[in-house]
Amino acid sequence: MLEAPADRRADPRALRYIVDHLPPGTTIKRQLLIVNRTAEPRRVEVYPAAATLRDSTFVFGEGRTANELTSWTTIDRSSVELEPWSEARIRVTIAVPPAASKAERYGVIWASTTSPPRASGEVKQIHRVGVRMYLDVGPGGEPASDFTIGEVRPARDPGGKPSATVQVTNTGGRAVDLTGEISLSDGPAGSRAGPFPIGKGVTLPPGGSGQVIATFPAELPNGPWKAEVNLESGLVKRNLTAQIRFPDPGQAGRKGSVASRMLSPWTLGATVAALLLATGLAVLMRRSRRSRRSPAAAPRERVPAGR
Repeated sequence: MLEAPADRRADPRALRYIVDHLPPGTTIKRQLLIVNRTAEPRRVEVYPAAATLRDSTFVFGEGRTANELTSWTTIDRSSVELEPWSEARIRVTIAVPPAASKAERYGVIWASTTSPPRASGEVKQIHRVGVRMYLDVGPGGEPASDFTIGEVRPARDPGGKPSATVQVTNTGGRAVDLTGEISLSDGPAGSRAGPFPIGKGVTLPPGGSGQVIATFPAELPNGPWKAEVNLESGLVKRNLTAQIRFPDPGQAGRKGSVASRMLSPWTLGATVAALLLATGLAVLMRRSRRSRRSPAAAPRERVPAGR
């Protein structure tokens, strides 16, 4: 990705993928860079293809499978010829029809190359790399992105390697790609460990739930531990701290008891706004009750003392 919307330059997802919200009838353009990192010349084919979200995963369609988003997408070059260690730029245009319905669509821009034929009769190999597309269509402003962290469940596999599975729910209006880590503290003799990265590749649609997993060294003692879970998707960050204890090999432990949560910036802002609104309404109601109890009295003539 060589371009991102001006209002998303701080969003790490928008620097890797095409992520946007567009009203119907809008057209955007994005510039992508294709690099040949080999010592051989390459012919690279470039094309859009369908994608969807299934089982907490961003799933690519087979080959050049099309969907609604790909029908709106054009690329200024269908292929590029790259010399060894060279690069080329392409421009992607997405034109949303005026009659497009409100929804988030998914797709991918593929750069695909085929290995040259060899006399030995090797099987031909196709190599693809791509840029995901997350396009939300609808009038007005963009739906807010947010998610919540649920229970934390420790376990050990039969070989004794510990792990922690974290339940996550997408409570916003956009898909979320989850990354993050888990740190352990307050362990036996006050020990600490980590941070340990969570496994990647978890993408949740709006309203969807799934799990992220972190694994730890086999020599890690059972605990108890204070597990600090830090997850993020783009600019949305959430935090949860739970008390956990790892079980014996081959067993699943009890879910951790939640010690604290941290609100995302969007949720915190919405909560503050709701409190301010509620406070303002309460003040107005009190003033209204006072005015009903104390009607304006007619002015009285002041009588000098002694009369």
